[in-house]
Amino acid sequence: MELDAELVSQLKRVLEAAEYLLPRPLPKIDWSVCHAANWKRHSFAGSLEPIDSIEGISLDDLLGIEKQKHLVEENTKQFLARLPANNALLWGTRGTGKSSLVRALLRRYAPHGLRVIQVDKDDLVHLPDIVDRLKGEPYRFIIFSDDVSFEVGESSYKMLKSALDGSVYAPPENMLIYVTSNRRHLIPEYESDNKGAMLVEGEIHHGEAVEEKISLSGRFGIWVAFHPFSQDQYLEVVRQWVGKLAEGCAAEVPWDAACEQAAILWSQKKGDRSGRIANQFASNWVGQYLLRR
Repeated sequence: MELDAELVSQLKRVLEAAEYLLPRPLPKIDWSVCHAANWKRHSFAGSLEPIDSIEGISLDDLLGIEKQKHLVEENTKQFLARLPANNALLWGTRGTGKSSLVRALLRRYAPHGLRVIQVDKDDLVHLPDIVDRLKGEPYRFIIFSDDVSFEVGESSYKMLKSALDGSVYAPPENMLIYVTSNRRHLIPEYESDNKGAMLVEGEIHHGEAVEEKISLSGRFGIWVAFHPFSQDQYLEVVRQWVGKLAEGCAAEVPWDAACEQAAILWSQKKGDRSGRIANQFASNWVGQYLLRR
C-alpha cells in the first residue's frame, strides 16, 4: 500500500522539526584530557559539552583573599584525597574573586584528578541527569553554579536543597557542590523578615517562613564570606598587581603618590573596592605607563 504523497510530505516536515529540537549527538567526554564541561540544556534534555580553554588565573593571582583561599583550597584537597569534605557556599560582594577562586583551583589541581562541571542556576533541576553521566568515573567532580539566587519554591531551589540534604537525592562520593552568590542565603531578604512572630501580610507563622528561606544556605557545610576591601587593603592589592603586571612585561613601574591617588579615584568612579577593580586599574596604569615610555 503506497502512502499518499501529501502524507509523506507532512511526515518529512514533522521529522525535520523533531530533528531540529533534539540535541546534536556528542561523543563521550574523555576526562583524562578534558578538565571542565558545561551542562547545556536542550529542548527535552541536556548534555555535557567540554570547555576547550580555562581561564589562566592562578591561586597566586588572587590577592587580598588569603583566608578565603585557604579555606576553600583545604576543603578541595580533602576531597581529592578522598577524605570527608563539605559542599561550599562562596558569598559576598561582586568582583571579590569567588568564581575566579574555583577556576584557579581547577588550574592547580586538574593534574590531581579535579574536574569542574559548570551548571546554570536554572539547570540545577537536571542534577540527577548530570550525576548519571559521571557515575563510576575515577575523577573528582565539583558541580559549580555561579552567581546563584532563588525565589523560594523554584524547582532548582528544591532540587539543590534535596541534593545538599541527601534526603531524597544526593550526589555520589566523587562529587561536591560549590555555589557562588551575592546573597548569604541565596534568596532575597526583606525588612519584614526581621519582624519575628508578628503577623506579616496574613502569614501567621511568619518565623517558619523565614526559617524556610534560610534553610538552603544552612545545608552548605562551609560558608566563605567575601567582603569589600578597605581602602588600605585595596591599595595594597593594587600595588601588588602593578608589580606583577610590570614584571610580566619585563619592566619596572614605580609605585608612587600619583599612582596611589589615581587608584583611589578609579575605585571612586567605579563605586567599588575589590580585587577585580584593583586588577582593572593596574592593567590600565601599567599599560599606559609603558606605552608612554
